[in-house]
Amino acid sequence: MITFVNRFDVHGSTVEFERAFDETSRFFSARPGFLRHRLLRHADQPGTYVNIAEWESREHFQQAVSQPEFAPHARALRELSTSDPNLYVDVLERTVADRTQA
Repeated sequence: MITFVNRFDVHGSTVEFERAFDETSRFFSARPGFLRHRLLRHADQPGTYVNIAEWESREHFQQAVSQPEFAPHARALRELSTSDPNLYVDVLERTVADRTQA
């Protein structure tokens, strides 16, 4: 699994950004290898967002973003924000269920 983390600083309308992101989300959710994602808005800085997306593999993610149909989505988000995208691999995960196994 690969995790894509992208921080957005919105310089346009946050309402328009969320609408554009929702359309991008629909695009990605239909791609092979997409598992899930969350869009988070900063609690104290309303123009700052983080997208955390999980994909089956780096290859699936790269295939999705290389689709010609992705270009209009990327362009729409760039018109409203700047971003800092990165890929991550799992190192450690703990859940509340882990407490019961201790």
